[in-house]
Amino acid sequence: MKNMFLTSSFADVADLFVKFTSEKCVGKTVTFIPTASLVEDVNFYVAAGREALEKCGLIVDELEISTAPSEEVNSKLQKNDYIYVTGGNTFFLLQELKRTGADQIIKEQISSGKMYIGESAGSIVMSPNIEYVKDMDDFTAAPNLVSFSSLNMVDFYPVPHHTNVPFKQVVEKIITSYDDKIDLCPISNTQAIIINGGEFGVWTAET
Repeated sequence: MKNMFLTSSFADVADLFVKFTSEKCVGKTVTFIPTASLVEDVNFYVAAGREALEKCGLIVDELEISTAPSEEVNSKLQKNDYIYVTGGNTFFLLQELKRTGADQIIKEQISSGKMYIGESAGSIVMSPNIEYVKDMDDFTAAPNLVSFSSLNMVDFYPVPHHTNVPFKQVVEKIITSYDDKIDLCPISNTQAIIINGGEFGVWTAET
């Protein structure tokens, strides 16, 4: 049974996460993967996400998959209660997930019922294929990525930052280009996609 919480900006919807877990998250451990942010100039959301997790009562255990030994990747992904993947460059993230084999471990953990929390790029890589975000992220940041096929843990395509600056125009371009080709699911920074077994929904935070 899949348990997934897919967001554009976790810090903006952390209260929804607490509601989603019925506060059972307090005291749980979370593998925190900031890899996607490494090739980005703007990365404030990494610290914001970490702080929001800690405010939810979670114990954050960082895992930088691009540099961590394989034993550490295996151990942290398997032992901690949740997996959290931050925003950043989706193509670089997918390249490193595939290169290290972390993609397969994450898929196995999600399939076994472990909670997965995605933020922006971390949400997009759950889709079948990430080519649709080439206008949003620089795919040349991942020169060793030979295929855009992704983790395929959901059968739709999250489009984060819908209506939000500075992504508003590029998101509209993605929707215009792909809306009649694939099943897009646009979410704003104050929305989250909720998957709990067979339950699917888009929740909106109170503002």
